[in-house]
Amino acid sequence: MELFRIKRDIPFMSYGRLTTAISLVTFILAVFFLATRGLNFSVEFTGGTVLEVQYQQSANLDQVREKVDALKLGESTVQNLGTSRDVMIRLPNKPGTSTAQLSDKVMGQLKAADPTVQLRKVDFVGPSVGEELVTHGLTAVILVCVGIMLYLAIRFEWRFAVAAIIANMHDVVIILGCFAFFRWEFSLTVLAGILAVLGYSVNESVVVFDRIRENFRKPGMRGHAVAEVIDNAITSTMSRTIITHFSTEMMVVSMLVFGGPALHGFAMALTIGIVFGIYSSVLVASPIALWLGVKREHMIKPVKQKEEAVV
Repeated sequence: MELFRIKRDIPFMSYGRLTTAISLVTFILAVFFLATRGLNFSVEFTGGTVLEVQYQQSANLDQVREKVDALKLGESTVQNLGTSRDVMIRLPNKPGTSTAQLSDKVMGQLKAADPTVQLRKVDFVGPSVGEELVTHGLTAVILVCVGIMLYLAIRFEWRFAVAAIIANMHDVVIILGCFAFFRWEFSLTVLAGILAVLGYSVNESVVVFDRIRENFRKPGMRGHAVAEVIDNAITSTMSRTIITHFSTEMMVVSMLVFGGPALHGFAMALTIGIVFGIYSSVLVASPIALWLGVKREHMIKPVKQKEEAVV
C-alpha cells in the first residue's frame, strides 16, 4: 500500500557518515549514563514486599497510590490485579522493617480511608529472585540477538546480519540509557518492551534488505553503484515505513498517555524504541552494510555454465 510515491531517490548513503556519527554519539552517551547512573530496578529485580488487597467497590488507584506514598517507604507500584476491585502494591525492601510491619503500615493507612478494604495476600520477593530475573532477562536478550543474526545470515548474507544486529543493539542501549538518565523504573514490563522493539526493528531491517536484494536482481539496476541501489531500495519503502510506523506510534503514545502507571514503562520503551528503530534500520544498518563491502555478487549466485559435450 502506498499513499504517495517519491519519484526521485533520496541519497541516504551520502549522509551515511553523518547519521552514523550521530548514532555513535547517542550510543556513547547512553553507555555513559548506564555506567554512571545505572538502572532504577523495580521490586521484581531488587526484591521487596508484594501486597494484594481487595475493595468492596472499584478501587481509586490514585487515592491508593497517594496513601502509600504518604508512608515514604520508597518507590512503590500500585496497579489493578485482574479486576477493578483488586489492587496489587509492590514495596521495596526497607532495612530494619519486616514484611509484617510493612503490611501493617500500609493496611492501617488504607483502612483509614476505606474501612472495607481487605488484605488478601502478602508475598516477600528476596534479592536472590531478583538476581535470577536479571540473569534470565539478559539471557533472553542475548538469545534474541543470536537468533536475529542467524536468521539474517541465512536469509540474506552475513554482512547484513552484522549490520542489523549493530543497529538493533544501538536501539536497546539507547532505551536503557534513557531509563538510566531519567531514573525511570526498570521493570519486567520494560524488559518485555525492549524485546518487542528488537522484533519490530529487525522487521524493518528485513523489509529494507529484501528490497535491496530485489534491486540487485533487477536488470535495470545492474549499471548502478551499490550506494544508488540501496538509496533506491530505501526510497521505495518510505511510504510503507511512514504508514506503518506512524500508525504504530499513535497506538503506543495513546497507551503511554492513557494507560496509567502500570503500562507507563512498557509504553515508554516502545515509544523510544520505535523512533530509534526507524532511524537505525534506515540510516544505520544500511550504511554499515555498505561499509562492510556488500556487493551484487553476494546477493546473486553466479550461473554455472554447462560444459558442451565433446563429440
